[in-house]
Amino acid sequence: MSVPASQSPTPTSRRRRRRRTRIVGGAMLLILATTACSSLGRTAVGTISYTIGPETSVKLTSPKVRGCHRLPPAGTTEVYNNTLVDMVMYRTPDCTGKDTTYLGSRLANNTAPRAAPWRSYSFVH
Repeated sequence: MSVPASQSPTPTSRRRRRRRTRIVGGAMLLILATTACSSLGRTAVGTISYTIGPETSVKLTSPKVRGCHRLPPAGTTEVYNNTLVDMVMYRTPDCTGKDTTYLGSRLANNTAPRAAPWRSYSFVH
């Protein structure tokens, strides 16, 4: 079965089709590259504030999401999570143990007067 000459694709339509294919292919490569690199160096957008002692406060801007974040050895009893990511507070310096506190995004938490201070935190991601 043959196609009449009047129905065969013209050179300009072939060029348009190839151009569209290249554009779609390039867009797909860009999407794949962006997706593959998106978790590298991802940060918790916003600030985390905590106090050390009666007169010292610390403010961290956009800390990394991955890993365990240590607080000073004395720990802290007040934390304000003004980031877009939830976090878990630990009483140990290495983000282990069962005595944890879940601190949602844009929330604050204080320990009870006789409770041990928090010494580390990690993000829920």
